[in-house]
Amino acid sequence: HVQLVESGGGSVQVGGSLRLSCAASGYTYSTYCMIWVRQAPGKEREGVATIDSAGSAAYADSVKGRFSISQDNGKSTLYLQMDNLKPEDTAMYTCAAVRTRICWVGSWSPAETNYWGQGTQVTVS
Repeated sequence: HVQLVESGGGSVQVGGSLRLSCAASGYTYSTYCMIWVRQAPGKEREGVATIDSAGSAAYADSVKGRFSISQDNGKSTLYLQMDNLKPEDTAMYTCAAVRTRICWVGSWSPAETNYWGQGTQVTVS
């Protein structure tokens, strides 16, 4: 069965860094658009970054220049390097897989997402 398992979250000081990982299994990883999504208490889910099978990445304006998405197709693992973290980055971060021809964070829709991870909490203070 399909599994997306995140790790790497935690508490960090303002300006610090974290690296999230998402290990995928149970489906053909390279045929899906991968996305990191976050949700803070009381706020809607926000697409943070996407990466397609060729490695093309896109970012939400709120994280451009600070976050970097990458993947290891051979290991079916997705990463999110987060630098210069701010308190407003505090949220539950979840990885997800989307079967779509347009892999772009600006057009992502939760309703079209095929698979979800369980999430990992990031707290910046």
